Amino acid sequence: MTGGADDATGVDDAGRASFVSELASAATAADGSPPFNDQALVEARRGQARVLGDRHAAAIVRGDEVELVVHPDDRREGRGAELLQRVIDETTGPLAVWAHGDLPASRHLAARFALTETRRLLQQRASVPADPAAPKRRTGDELRAFRPGTDDAAWLDLNARAFADHPEQGSIDQADLDARRAEPWFDAGDFVLLWRGDELIAFCWLKLEAGQPGEFYAVGVSPDHQGEGLGGVVVDAGLARLRDRGVDTAALYVEGDNTAALRLYAARGFADHAVDVQYTLTR
Repeated sequence: MTGGADDATGVDDAGRASFVSELASAATAADGSPPFNDQALVEARRGQARVLGDRHAAAIVRGDEVELVVHPDDRREGRGAELLQRVIDETTGPLAVWAHGDLPASRHLAARFALTETRRLLQQRASVPADPAAPKRRTGDELRAFRPGTDDAAWLDLNARAFADHPEQGSIDQADLDARRAEPWFDAGDFVLLWRGDELIAFCWLKLEAGQPGEFYAVGVSPDHQGEGLGGVVVDAGLARLRDRGVDTAALYVEGDNTAALRLYAARGFADHAVDVQYTLTR
């Protein structure tokens, strides 16, 4: 959440995508953090998520999870509280509310509605080395770019297993993958896969957008190959790719309690930049 609304559920996909994307872009420019995650935007565009609001303030509601934002020009008018109250009134059971960037207005809104912090997602950043370390892969292991239409099934299987306990990343299906491949930022060369023979064992997916740091969009390792240092291999491959693309700053998101990943990233110079907080309303 980033701190009066018409129901936008009936808006066609193009209209919904347009005003939600425009609102998200304005908030990102002002706050330094996007107000919605990619899966929420994908489902909003498809009409699979409920969209409440208008160009001044909007919420995306997916099951028991909500993300909301107020346009920077329309803040301090009570729109965020009005919209969150509407979501609460129109849903039942526990409600998870994301506060991307952990902004003061979000903390104030959380306190006002007696929300309890239940999850922290850290955004970290690092300078991309001028001469990144060469990935130290095992002899015979092969790093190569994702091949759309050829590697889909292998990647979806690995992603589901690697993120079995992750509520967003682990649920990605073919339609979600297709939607991301249709995004302007997608480049198969930025999607690096590590193979051992015919087995996909790890991957690093980068997301590059103009004016933004190069994001490690997802990094995954097969549960069957944990402890082999494969995370370091694909992260180093990602840093090399960013340098080849002329990117100076890298960014990533990591769960605040994922100690193994935090050690991996710290060893490569990543440090905390911002925090996303998930609050829960229990009723």
